[in-house]
Amino acid sequence: MTNIVFLNGKFVPYKRAVVPISTHALHYGTGCFEGIRGYWNSEQKKLYVFRLADHYRRLARSCRTLSMRLPTTTPQLCRITIELLKRCRHKTGVYIRPLVYKSDPTVTRFNLKKLADGFAILTEPLGHYLDVSSGITAITSVWLRVSARMIPPFAKPTGIYLNTALAKTEAENRGADEAILTNPDGSISEGSAENIFLVKAGCLHTPSLDQNILEGITRNTIIELAKKELGISTIQRKIMSAELTTADEVFLTGTGAEVTPVIEINSRKIGSGRVGPITRRLQDLYFQIVNGQNPKYARWLSKI
Repeated sequence: MTNIVFLNGKFVPYKRAVVPISTHALHYGTGCFEGIRGYWNSEQKKLYVFRLADHYRRLARSCRTLSMRLPTTTPQLCRITIELLKRCRHKTGVYIRPLVYKSDPTVTRFNLKKLADGFAILTEPLGHYLDVSSGITAITSVWLRVSARMIPPFAKPTGIYLNTALAKTEAENRGADEAILTNPDGSISEGSAENIFLVKAGCLHTPSLDQNILEGITRNTIIELAKKELGISTIQRKIMSAELTTADEVFLTGTGAEVTPVIEINSRKIGSGRVGPITRRLQDLYFQIVNGQNPKYARWLSKI
């Protein structure tokens, strides 16, 4: 963990970044956040932050949905984040967590519009969250994905991630690396904290936005790269869970997951049981870009 945090307008030592035990968000999950990655290029001695402004634009949308307010504009939030990273002097991959939260010290009020907002950014070192090289195993979870009529999944509310924690815990208890959550009708929604893609007959298939998914920034990146660089179309639709094991390839995408191959689901091999060729080509493209090795997509990077 880094020793500097940005909290409510100030850069402060990590040990001083504290909130009262009665903070509303601590008790009721009334917050929203982003997960952003920075990639350290050891040859260039530079840190590249991927799609920083896009993440803050999504955070602004989440705040509007949840009756919260960011303290300043997207460009200024980007500048604050870059300054924080400079002060932290990371020389490795880094995870960046901006958090907006209901900061009033009360456990007896619930009108979001009448509660004050706090804002923080913290960072910590992060390598690969999952095995992106050899691939992972997954199960379809007994837990259903939270519906948009309950909590809006297209935002990133803190409280919704109990759904993630339950599914991830179940997966590991069952000897798998990840969980895939479904909707009540048996259609696929997401991984525990990732979007999901299937490769079938040379095309990508992924759940459409009406399937209670987060509109992932990495998801959108992969859809664009597949089309522009590989000439591969993406079909966004309802996908039933029975289709998983008949896919040629399956992979997960996300800030944490990056592009992670899934080689087995519910103890059944996907395709050959190894990382598929389309997944590998998309991985290679993605990692070249985020590490500052593809000038064509330099617009997606903030260099520090």
